[in-house]
Amino acid sequence: MKDRSKVIFGNEISERAYRKALNGKKKYINKYGDDSTKNYPVKLVKNACLNEPLGVEDIRVAEGENGSSFDLEKGLIVGNIRMGFGHYRISIAMASAAHALGYTPYWMDLNSYPNTTCTKVIGAQNDLYSLGSRLSQKSRLFNKLLWEPLNYEGFRQLTYNSSDQKTAELMTTVFKNIPKEIPVIGTHVWPAQAALHAGMKHVVNAIPDNWPMALHLAEGSVHLIQTRQSYMGYRILNGMAKKKVLKPMPPESLKYTGHYIDHELVANIEKDCEARLNRKKDGKPMRFLLTIGGAGAQRELFAAVIKHLIPAVKENRAVIYINIGDYKQVWDALKRDVPSLNMLGKTHFNNWDDTKAFCENAIDGEVQGVHVFCNENIFEAVYCTNILMRSADVLLTKPSELAFYPIPKLFLKRIGGHEKWGAIHSAEFGDGTLECSDIPHTLQMTDMFLNEDALLTEMCEAIKINKSIGLYDGAYKAVKIAMELKNSNLGG
Repeated sequence: MKDRSKVIFGNEISERAYRKALNGKKKYINKYGDDSTKNYPVKLVKNACLNEPLGVEDIRVAEGENGSSFDLEKGLIVGNIRMGFGHYRISIAMASAAHALGYTPYWMDLNSYPNTTCTKVIGAQNDLYSLGSRLSQKSRLFNKLLWEPLNYEGFRQLTYNSSDQKTAELMTTVFKNIPKEIPVIGTHVWPAQAALHAGMKHVVNAIPDNWPMALHLAEGSVHLIQTRQSYMGYRILNGMAKKKVLKPMPPESLKYTGHYIDHELVANIEKDCEARLNRKKDGKPMRFLLTIGGAGAQRELFAAVIKHLIPAVKENRAVIYINIGDYKQVWDALKRDVPSLNMLGKTHFNNWDDTKAFCENAIDGEVQGVHVFCNENIFEAVYCTNILMRSADVLLTKPSELAFYPIPKLFLKRIGGHEKWGAIHSAEFGDGTLECSDIPHTLQMTDMFLNEDALLTEMCEAIKINKSIGLYDGAYKAVKIAMELKNSNLGG
C-alpha cells in the first residue's frame, strides 16, 4: 500500500510531521483497537427514507456471508460520514443525480458500522467538531483564538492531510467485501481516502466549501470543485505550506463541476422561482425557511429572527418553516426563548408521511403560520430541508453547504472561517446576501426581504441565469465523471 502521508502531490512531508502522523494513528489504535484483519460481510438494505424517491440502498454489515449482490454495471457508491448535516446533504444530491441518470446509488456511511475502529474514530472526531461548533457560538474568545484559526489555516496545511491519511488507513476494513470496480464518490475526504487505501479503483472526491484546504485532499482520486476560485487555489495548493511554493496538483486530478444540487431542485428552478415572484406580486405571506444544522449551534440567533418575524406571521405577511433536524431539545429551548411559539407553532414531528404531504401541498397551495419539523431519523432530518426548499421563498442559513443551493438565501454568521467564502461566492453570483455578522444586520436583511420586492426578484432572476450556464449541474457531472473513470478503465 502506498504511503500517502510521506509525499503529497510530489511535495515531501517533513520527518517531524510524518512522525506526528504515525503517532496519531498509534494513539487511535491504542484507544479504539485495530480491526484490519477482521472480515465484515456486507448486505444491501433499501433506505427507508431515500429509496422511494431516489433508489438509495444502504451498505450494511451482514450476519455471516455477504447478503446481497452489487450491480456492477449501474451501481455507484456514495461514500460519506455523518459530521453535521452537510456531508449527508451533498451525498443526497449525488444520489439524486445518479438516480436521475439511471444509476443505482449505494449509501456507505463510514460512521454507521457498529464496533468498528472506523466508526469509533469518526464518532470521536464528530463529537469534538460538534462541541467546537457550539462553543464557537458561545465564546468569542474561543472562536477568535482557536476555532476560526483551526478551520481557516490549521486544516489548510499539508501536514494536516498527512495525519489524516494515516488515520484513514484505519477505515479500510469496511471496504474488504465491496467489489473494487464499483465507482466511489466521497462527499467527505475520509471515505475517499479510505477507499483508495482499500484498493477501490475509481474514486471521486467531491470537495465541499469554497476555501482550499489540504484537509480535503485524497491523492489518487479525481478531486471535484464547485467554484472557479477554489479550483485555482487547489491547483497550486495555495498557502498549504505557509508561504512556500509547492508543486501543483496535476490537471487530471482536479475538475470544476459547479454546485452539487439535487436533480429535483435543479429540474424545477424556473417553476419554483416564478412561484416565489408570483407570491410576492400577489401580496401572499413570504415564506422563510430556517434550518438548524447537525451541530445544533446558533439557536440564539434563530430565536431572535423568529421573535422579530412573529408580528408579521400574525398579520399573515410571513410564514416560518423551522427544521430543527433531529434536535428535539432545540424546540424546547426555542419555546422558552420565544413564548408565543407555544401557541403559533404547528409541529410535524417524526411523521414523515405528514411532512412529505405538507411539502408537496405547499408548492402550489396556501400556507400560514409557523411550521416546525423534527425527525429522529437522520435521513429525514436532513432531507426535510431539501423538500421544504421548493415551496420556500428565502432560506436563512450559515454559509456552509447550503450556500450553493438554488434558492434566495439570507446568510447568517458563519461557524468557522472557511465558511465565509461560501457567502462571498453566492453574493457574487447573485443568489444570496452578504454574510450578516450579527443579529441587528440579520434582522435588517430580514426586513428588506419582507418589505421590498427588489432582493427576491433579483435573486430569482440570478438563479435562472445561473441554471442556464450550468452552475447547479455539479452533481450530474460528478456522477458522469465517476462512471467515465470506470468505463475508460474497462475500455483500456
